[in-house]
Amino acid sequence: MGMYREAIRKKFREVRKEMENKIEGTQPRYLSGSKKEDMVNNPPHYNKAGIETIEAIKAMTDTGFEYYLQGNIMKYLWRYRYKNGAEDLKKAQWYLNELIDVVEDDNKT
Repeated sequence: MGMYREAIRKKFREVRKEMENKIEGTQPRYLSGSKKEDMVNNPPHYNKAGIETIEAIKAMTDTGFEYYLQGNIMKYLWRYRYKNGAEDLKKAQWYLNELIDVVEDDNKT
């Protein structure tokens, strides 16, 4: 258990350092530019201390990131009729677009 915990801490430190090295004032690629809260592309509860949760998850999961994206796509498709309707469909679409980008990037290398 200790090795697992230390591996997670190491990944968090790497992500934090990566985020600190980014140019201050730049916006993540998925921000819409709107001042209104965007619960699909930029939910405020997914950004703490300047680190976007999706970027931290990507760094921590490495090759498992595609599975994370697939799981979220299925989750939002499964629940849209019972919870948030079109908003959940848009979230599923966002994760699908992200998955497409990851797969296309993998095919380029």
